[in-house]
Amino acid sequence: MVSKIISGGQTGVDRAGLDAGLEVGIPIGGSCPRGCLAEDGVVPACYPLTELTHGGYPARTEQNVVDSKGTLVLNVGRLSGGTRATVDFAKKHGKPYLVVQLDQRPNVADAAAWIAEHGISTLNVAGPREKQAPRHLRRSPCLPAPALSIR
Repeated sequence: MVSKIISGGQTGVDRAGLDAGLEVGIPIGGSCPRGCLAEDGVVPACYPLTELTHGGYPARTEQNVVDSKGTLVLNVGRLSGGTRATVDFAKKHGKPYLVVQLDQRPNVADAAAWIAEHGISTLNVAGPREKQAPRHLRRSPCLPAPALSIR
């Protein structure tokens, strides 16, 4: 059962994950890059993230993978950029991860089963920023409550 959702606070999937946690009452958090940087300026204060004192986006991405029990990657198309780096960091640190393709009718039950199978309590949610996948992020709920295996 997911007891905390973390992400880096970037626009798009990161914030969708944090918003899902807020919506269902799961604590949220995570690490953000120095300066609380995001595509739209700075990460909004409504997301209680820890600002890293070193590094930028890659350091943030790796820290969130390390701090989680597993990473749910919500993606559209080929993995690239920071989304690809997230998967690489999960492999590097031996952390479970699941890539869900939002443009291929994702199955909520599959995500819930993966969370249960790996006993994921702290879930890192990652994926493309808003500019890279806006149509898919607006059209479908990225993290419906059933996928979070809530109480």
